[in-house]
Amino acid sequence: MRESVRQEIGNLSELIGRSQPHFVLAIDFGGTKIAVGCATLGGDLLVQRRLSTSATRGATQAVGRALAAGRALSRDLVDRYDGQLIGVGLVSPGVVLADQILLAPNVPGWERLSLRQLAAEQFPGIPVATCNDARAAAVAELRWGHLQGIRSGLYVNVGTGVSAAVVIDGRVLAGSHQAAGEIGYARADPAADGPGYLEQLLGGRWLARRASLAAGRRLSVADALSTSEPVVREVVDKAIDTLGHHLANFSILLDPERIVMGGGLMNAAERILPRLRHWLLEVVPFPPELMAGAFVTDAALRGAASIAIDAAAEQPSDGRAPSCAAPERVG
Repeated sequence: MRESVRQEIGNLSELIGRSQPHFVLAIDFGGTKIAVGCATLGGDLLVQRRLSTSATRGATQAVGRALAAGRALSRDLVDRYDGQLIGVGLVSPGVVLADQILLAPNVPGWERLSLRQLAAEQFPGIPVATCNDARAAAVAELRWGHLQGIRSGLYVNVGTGVSAAVVIDGRVLAGSHQAAGEIGYARADPAADGPGYLEQLLGGRWLARRASLAAGRRLSVADALSTSEPVVREVVDKAIDTLGHHLANFSILLDPERIVMGGGLMNAAERILPRLRHWLLEVVPFPPELMAGAFVTDAALRGAASIAIDAAAEQPSDGRAPSCAAPERVG
């Protein structure tokens, strides 16, 4: 992929003029890509840029390039539209703590990062908020998307990794160790040979690898999801059915009103959702509604914008901005 792609969305001057000249910076760190964007206080994305994570080169360079891109985008809005940056939101896979990130193995060195401190050094005096990416995506769907008005729901991300966020009484649940929703660690099938964990079965990189082995040639995950080749379809169907089995069990436990799916694999929603829906209808006493998210590929980025907006509005007197490590209520 290209090192970076910049995309301006709509007419920037009109969007900024529609509310205040204030804006926030949002950064979504992923295993294969980093999304950087600026948004109005109403959640409209003004401009965004995508970078390759270049995971094999380690965590430091990834964060450094993302923050540099964020500074450049912010400076451009300030110079061109007299805007004012008032908050920064950063989201990442794993358990995002003040001084480290747990359960984020895809980028070497990621567990030693303090995202908030690194961002605060680059944006002095501006409140910074951090959050797990799946929970941030759920916040965005609650605030502006397909979880609006839902009191009990589930957001499931299927992309490079597999994760979820639980919505109870309109709140995104963090859990006692801030690890609620780390479903990628669920055992896929303890009695069978093959992948041990759900993420190793359905995560994009792993799914592409197994599909390639079955086909005898290299396939991308998009290829695997779109091909009609029987041996590849069997691999993909097994992965989707395993996720469906887990979603059915989660639904029996949580009794959600709606499950919203996001992440890169939802570009093939027509391939995935019908099989998942079959599991819910067959197994769950009160089957939840199932749909793709309103923000299939950028929910986490919009969630980063959401927590930045809240950080700017709720900055404590000691200068430390809140984190969505605690349960977030929307609406």
